[in-house]
Amino acid sequence: MKSESVLQQKSYAFALEVIATCRSIISEKKEYVLSKQFMRSGTAIGALVREAEFAQSRADFISKLSIALKESNETDYWISLLMDSAILDAAKAASLQSENRELIKILVSSIKTVKSQLK
Repeated sequence: MKSESVLQQKSYAFALEVIATCRSIISEKKEYVLSKQFMRSGTAIGALVREAEFAQSRADFISKLSIALKESNETDYWISLLMDSAILDAAKAASLQSENRELIKILVSSIKTVKSQLK
């Protein structure tokens, strides 16, 4: 059985952190709209990484990871918006942004690696 990649592990752990953060925002701040957007994009990253595992081709693999990268970028936007609107405290936002930016770096690197193999 194939072991999980670092990207799979980190994106899954990040999704769990997003879920916990959204639960906290909903229960403590009674904020539903922005947290739902954050939940969707933040959990989509790992889902797309998992989907890429069974890509039909390298081009499909690149496409799935590229969409995950877009979701990660969107997630960064929601984190900033939640922080700047005082819904999410700065320390928690910084931690989430750090984890998310690490995912972005891994995604970019993975996409570049696979693209270079196509040449």
